[in-house]
Amino acid sequence: MKKIAFTLLIAAIGGFVAIGAYKIFEPKNTLTIEEKQQAQYVNLPNTTGIISSTGSLDFTVAAAMVTPAVVHIKTTYSATSRGADPFDAFREFFGGPNNRGGRAPQQASGSGVIITSDGYVVTNNHVVENADKIEVILNDKRSYNAKVIGLDPNTDLAVLKIDENNLPFVKYGNSDAVRVGEWVLAVGNPFNLTSTVTAGIVSAKGRTIGLLGNANDPNSRPLESFIQTDAAINRGNSGGALVNTNGELIGVNAAIASQTGTYEGYGFAIPINLVKKVVDDLKQFGLVQRGFIGVEIRDVNADLAKEKGLSNVKGIYINTVSDGGAAQIAGLKSGDVILRVQGVEVNSMAELQEQIGRYRPGDAVDVLYLRDNKERTVKVVLKNIENKTTIVKREPNEIFDALGGNFAALTDKEKKDLGLQNGVKVTGLRSGQLATTGIREGFIVTRVNNTNVGTEAELKAALSKSSNNMVTIEGVYPSNPTARYIYSFSAK
Repeated sequence: MKKIAFTLLIAAIGGFVAIGAYKIFEPKNTLTIEEKQQAQYVNLPNTTGIISSTGSLDFTVAAAMVTPAVVHIKTTYSATSRGADPFDAFREFFGGPNNRGGRAPQQASGSGVIITSDGYVVTNNHVVENADKIEVILNDKRSYNAKVIGLDPNTDLAVLKIDENNLPFVKYGNSDAVRVGEWVLAVGNPFNLTSTVTAGIVSAKGRTIGLLGNANDPNSRPLESFIQTDAAINRGNSGGALVNTNGELIGVNAAIASQTGTYEGYGFAIPINLVKKVVDDLKQFGLVQRGFIGVEIRDVNADLAKEKGLSNVKGIYINTVSDGGAAQIAGLKSGDVILRVQGVEVNSMAELQEQIGRYRPGDAVDVLYLRDNKERTVKVVLKNIENKTTIVKREPNEIFDALGGNFAALTDKEKKDLGLQNGVKVTGLRSGQLATTGIREGFIVTRVNNTNVGTEAELKAALSKSSNNMVTIEGVYPSNPTARYIYSFSAK
């Protein structure tokens, strides 16, 4: 027995010696993948400080909260008005057919979100632009005719108002707190399927897809900084809600990336922090008060950082500053790199434009920037498009000029032949609102903003009565004076 125990002891000692020798002479860096991951985990980004805007992964409560406040919007267009599916612009961009045109009145539909109990609704500009009639249908099937409070093509947003109180509404969230990878819900009315809820995640933030803006309009200054999601979004979802699982509105759905015009995995929503500012401006001023920093910029990448000797591949590089612009007055120079605006980090041109787009002319914003690889802070007082710090207002003559038309009063014979009491004929067209809306030369304007007009002076006076930056023109064509046409559009 002692002999067996002694033998086992000798064997154990030999084994330990062998293991020790192997450890001394074993090749280095032979850790398994799992061991390497454990060892290197400490080098990964620290995520303990990340606070997500999302809540529970149970979507039923959020869906129940939001669905009653997402509305179905039906629009009607006259034969010579916009007459287009509100998703046409997106289908053209993503390869779909163009159905614009046609002589018969046309209808289209989209979605909207009630944001106050007294009937304010936010939707997309392309859902309601140039519509002759806008019908808002609630989740409980009540229907209302909506009034346009304001439109902003540069962000593709519109604000409507219906006459009702004690309505369900969606509470604003905070799009800055939204994190890539968190769950979101898209609520809308795709393909006229009312109150549809789909789920997905936030795929990216600060996306620019080159969709907004008009190359033929020198005043077009699109602002794109979309939240990208893989929640299913289709035609009819435009203007609907993108919410987190707390039921908070974090974006307004606007577009899809698709070769077929239907969902293929990519949807885009306007972040709510930008929406809030646009909505407030449209309600208060009738047009959006854009603040500008006055710089020409480019994204910082590895090549630029190497070329300019930058210590980090972060921020937005300033190529040039505008003479007398906000940046120049604040002391910013060409070669500076903007890192933060009001404490929010900006690493793309879209992110910088979104942050600046939340403020009005005259607002002062703190800008953290890099110069000579040293961080500095400056307060920048934003300016408007006219390089002033004041709020922009539209004067009647400006609105008249924006129409882009020449006018002449009807003769007594013309009025008699057409059976009209008054009217102003469009004798010429140039680039402007009339041509964009679809009005043709020869059209006879009989009323502007519910006021009869018979001379150019009366037309200008009626334009001064434009409410919330909207113009409504009524009239006829000589070929069919009994058919009345009504056009409503932004006075911008």
